[in-house]
Amino acid sequence: QVKLVESGGASVQAGGTLSLSCAYTLYTKSTICMAWFRQAPGREREGVALIDIDGSTSYADSVKDRFVISKDNAENVLYLHMNSLKPDDAAMYYCAADFWCEDGLNSEFNYWGQGTQVTVSS
Repeated sequence: QVKLVESGGASVQAGGTLSLSCAYTLYTKSTICMAWFRQAPGREREGVALIDIDGSTSYADSVKDRFVISKDNAENVLYLHMNSLKPDDAAMYYCAADFWCEDGLNSEFNYWGQGTQVTVSS
């Protein structure tokens, strides 16, 4: 059982930066795989970034040089630091978690936050 609550979504200018947070609460396990997903109107949901149980990270090609996923295990917060934002980055961003993610961003995630909206103006 995992509870996830995202925050930090905002409207920013293209080229700007923004950091999203996902506070998580673990009830049954101390280690989890976590990821950020996003979905824009008319688009498929896409995996953005993932941090595995061993701390390794992976990114979608579209964001790998601009976004950074990190996790503070002491404070139980997942972060997504977004740099050089583009209009195509505008979407509802969701954090997700599960106890393992053998298939990376293609894994099935059982726990999801409510989402936080990111808007990018040009």
